[in-house]
Amino acid sequence: MKKFMLDLIIKKNEVLNDQYSLLILSSSEKLPEMLPGQFAEVRVDNSPTTFLRRPISINYVDYEANELWLLIQIVGDGTKKMCELKAGNTLNLVFPLGNTFTFPENKDAKILLVGGGVGIAPLLFWGSYLKERGYNCNFVLGGRSKENLLQLCEFERFGNVYTTTEDGSHGEKGFVTQHSLLKASNFDYIFTCGPTPMMKAVAAYATQTKAFCEVSLENTMACGFGACLCCVTDTTEGHLCVCTEGPVFNITKLKWQI
Repeated sequence: MKKFMLDLIIKKNEVLNDQYSLLILSSSEKLPEMLPGQFAEVRVDNSPTTFLRRPISINYVDYEANELWLLIQIVGDGTKKMCELKAGNTLNLVFPLGNTFTFPENKDAKILLVGGGVGIAPLLFWGSYLKERGYNCNFVLGGRSKENLLQLCEFERFGNVYTTTEDGSHGEKGFVTQHSLLKASNFDYIFTCGPTPMMKAVAAYATQTKAFCEVSLENTMACGFGACLCCVTDTTEGHLCVCTEGPVFNITKLKWQI
């Protein structure tokens, strides 16, 4: 798939809370084709401590409105500067990078998407993509508290939404893998993104229930083209760059279960 380096205009910076912002971007030209699971490398301007681009998952694409959404969590000066941008500002992106999720073989498949924290970002786009093509999805979204549960109304447009919080402030108390839905149902396909311990727990559940499972890794990806090697992960095929061979991996390719 062709890659682009484009200056996109911020239509809106929606501050979700003190940790997260949703940047809605557009362009005078038609946005290029993007696939769920892919990401963008974002240049951070006016930050003397940020020298490298920041990898940000593609959260959602609205081709009719010509919009690209990026969900940003403030974790350092670079993401803080991004969250301070205002409507009318320009953001330079290299995109779309990486691979995509695997389509289920049949539309009757039971599909589960599991996300935690900012890891929900690629799952919204994936859920919308599946819904548009006639698939039914279930989402289990987790966070430390209700403040960490994001875009619930958006997810509800594309499937059944279930939540967990560690403090019990929203949904069931506990972790995503402890939700009663996972005990009551077996799924054919499971897709997940979030903190590594969470994804490993989901992968273990999928292995136990013999479900097809893919994870979207969140390794630091400085270049996006496999040149810097800072995102390398150990797999059954050797050390692979997450930015070029992923970020989506089948769990059978990872050494988590070994």
